[in-house]
Amino acid sequence: MSPLSPYLNLDPKYLVQDTDEFILPTGANKTRGRFELAFFTIGGCCMTGAAFGALNGLRLGLKETQNMAWSKPRNVQILNMVTRQGALWANTLGSLALLYSAFGVIIEKTRGAEDDLNTIAAGTLTGMLYKSTGGVRGMARGGIAGLTLTGLYALYNNWEHMKGSLARQSL
Repeated sequence: MSPLSPYLNLDPKYLVQDTDEFILPTGANKTRGRFELAFFTIGGCCMTGAAFGALNGLRLGLKETQNMAWSKPRNVQILNMVTRQGALWANTLGSLALLYSAFGVIIEKTRGAEDDLNTIAAGTLTGMLYKSTGGVRGMARGGIAGLTLTGLYALYNNWEHMKGSLARQSL
């Protein structure tokens, strides 16, 4: 068999990639840090909130205008509801993502470590600050909600590692 490819007229050993695909600056991590992921998190939450809010607005608009005949006023009312709910949910989830990302970056830079403790602390602080207008009880509820959600995320994120640890302990 000839080492030359009959289709490309070159040696296929030059096509094998045994090194990294991208050139990274000296000392750079191969994974994205919390700061780089913050932009994706905030944008993703805004878009998710807008989509969820639009669907919720459509549901509410159809429910509130069910007694009206299909006409321009009904269509306008439905579109207004979709727009209003979409913007409301996008703003809410975007604000939560901004707070979570800011707390996460600050905690990571302060501690000098990137682990699940940062995630849980950022979620708890986000819930507390977001619900701080509700007084101490509101802050406690928000903190517990943030702690629960980020705790479940951390548990999900480390599930395979935990299963492996439990299997080793049972042996």
